[in-house]
Amino acid sequence: MPETAVRAVDQAAVDRMLALGLRNRWWPLYPSRLVADKPVGIQRLGERLVLWREPNGALHVLDDRCPHRGAPLSRAHHLGDRLACAYHGVEVTGDGMVAAVPAFPRCDLVGQRAVRTFPAREVKGTIFAWFGDALHPAPAPFTPAEQLTSDQYEAFLCYGEWNAPYRFGFDNNMDPMHGRFLHAVSHSMSGGDTEAEFVVRQTPPGFMFEKRNQRDKNFDWSEWGDTGVLWVRLEIPYPSTGGPGGNFGIVFHATPIDAASCAVFVFRWRKVTGWQRDVWRFLYKNRLEQRHFQVLEQDRALLEAMRPDADAAEHLYQHDIGLQRVRRHLRREAEQQIAALQARGLPLGLPA
Repeated sequence: MPETAVRAVDQAAVDRMLALGLRNRWWPLYPSRLVADKPVGIQRLGERLVLWREPNGALHVLDDRCPHRGAPLSRAHHLGDRLACAYHGVEVTGDGMVAAVPAFPRCDLVGQRAVRTFPAREVKGTIFAWFGDALHPAPAPFTPAEQLTSDQYEAFLCYGEWNAPYRFGFDNNMDPMHGRFLHAVSHSMSGGDTEAEFVVRQTPPGFMFEKRNQRDKNFDWSEWGDTGVLWVRLEIPYPSTGGPGGNFGIVFHATPIDAASCAVFVFRWRKVTGWQRDVWRFLYKNRLEQRHFQVLEQDRALLEAMRPDADAAEHLYQHDIGLQRVRRHLRREAEQQIAALQARGLPLGLPA
């Protein structure tokens, strides 16, 4: 896109998009196991959504708003292949179509696709949905980190909702040095130097931000990926007492709930197959999971204690190059999306 077009973009709109999340990306929404035979209401990217399944397991993600009077469909009655609004009984199917208006059968709403839908997929026990803009309503392909799809790995999801902006979560995981300080008393991150020099290396999904002369001592590198979905991947060295599989790894996602809070998805993985997979699963569930939650709690507590505008007045140094690159990438993407919509006179589609 021409530089002049980028400069002309409404920066207030760009800031709003950055606060609520890029469009034209897949975002993780919720653990699959928590959506069963009742509609579930959540908020993501500032949008109120309803998640529900048909009896055959088919998943649907819709705008949580009845087209009649705006009542939440998350409070609707589940009729199997449709939801019936609790307020006046309006029936809506998974494709957003109004199937019936029992109180007024001749209503012109019947047969209309009057509720916005969000294309959805499930990966490693997690519901992902496509948030497109007016130029990209159809979903683009996305490639999750291989640890979530390859049978060479086993991964477990840790899910939480934090009272901190989602960008703080990405910044935290693109900052390998915090492991040596914040997590110094943990079972796996007490080693390594307190000083380091970092280098940047391009990778197919994004880039690697890594310590120049240290490996397998601590949280020594982070990899940023934008593959239709935004993620950070990292490894933490593990002693032999942690079982087979080599280093313990994380694939991290954060999805904005609104500008001040986020849903956090931490997939904890190891490269294991066969009997080693069984050992890793047993050790994780019976011995390691609680320790990992304790480390994650340190991150949560610190990020929630930071001011929402903590990144507005910073003094960054060489260790912060990784998170600076991510911030520039996200802003550039937001500017391009806003500029393209404005050039066509299309609505930005950002929640108020």
